[in-house]
This record gives sequence, structure tokens and C-alpha cells, in this order.
Amino acid sequence: MKKLICKTLLLTLVVLMPASAMADVRVHINIPLPLPILFPAPPQLVVIPDTDVYAVADIREDIFFHAGWWWRPWNNRWYRSRYHDRGWAYYPHAPSFHRNIPADWRHNYRSHTWQGNRWEPQRSSHQDIQRNWSTWQKNKHWEKQRYGVYKSVKKTVVRNKVKHQKNTGYYSKHDRRPREGRAR
Repeated sequence: MKKLICKTLLLTLVVLMPASAMADVRVHINIPLPLPILFPAPPQLVVIPDTDVYAVADIREDIFFHAGWWWRPWNNRWYRSRYHDRGWAYYPHAPSFHRNIPADWRHNYRSHTWQGNRWEPQRSSHQDIQRNWSTWQKNKHWEKQRYGVYKSVKKTVVRNKVKHQKNTGYYSKHDRRPREGRAR
């Protein structure tokens, strides 16, 4: 009998208990999304030399394309999307490729130099890059590229050649006649 009374009392409490008194736990973390960037036309990208990372170089914000994703740092957080102009979602940590990007890459782009060499960045459309990314990755496309970087002759080699000419009086190793005796 006691069991029946306890069960009835419990059932009555559950039925008559107001909905607001029931436990309701909600956790809401608000991470703001980056402001949209309006492009007048689809962006042109340049590959950052010695990497497989492309960047939209002609805007102030950093937007990268790597491994099929568009990446964007904003407010000390990282976001990624499958599209360059929408669909940004928070990413919990910096992407692994970012540690290979020099902090001054944009200055190098504007001055057309890369590690002391002449750099003529080659632009690519975002459609070509998105369409060919997986094939390029399989074929190790970036290992075969110069990225528009043209290595200059090292100054030490030039200095040594001039020093050799002054010391020996010879123009080059192929021309063994002294300078005075050469026809002009």
C-alpha cells in the first residue's frame, strides 16, 4: 500500500509540475563571423613561393587558398570556407600551412622580391586553382615550379671574378691573353 501511495504521489508531482521548473541547460558560445569582403570580380591569386599556398594579394585582408579551403584570419581567430566570399565558419586553431608563410610576404609581393631575388608573381584565377587543386597535389605541381622567382647571380661570385681579373690580368679562363694585348 505504501508503494502505491508513493507512486501516485510521484506521478501527481510530475504531471502537475510546471514546465519552467524542469531542468533546462543551454550553452551558447557566440563567436562572431568575419565581415564579408565584397569583390567586384572573382579574385586573382598568386602562389606564395616555396609553398602550395595561394593568396589574394590585392586586398588588405589576408585570404589564403590551401587544400581546397579558403582561409581567413580575423580578430585573432581563423575561419575557413569552400567559397571566397561566403560561408565562413570558425576554425579552432591556425592552419598548419600558416607557419610556412613569411610575415612580410605582402611587402615582398609589392616590391617584386623574394628572398633577395626578383619575383614576378604569376596570377591564377580562383576557378583554375579550385578545379585543379587535387590533381596538382597528386602530381606535386609546386615542387616543379619556380613561382616567378628568378635567382640572381650571387654577388660573391661576381666579386671573385673581378678580383681574379685584376690579380691575373686575364679577362676570363677562356681568354688567356693579357688585357693589354687584346685587340679592341
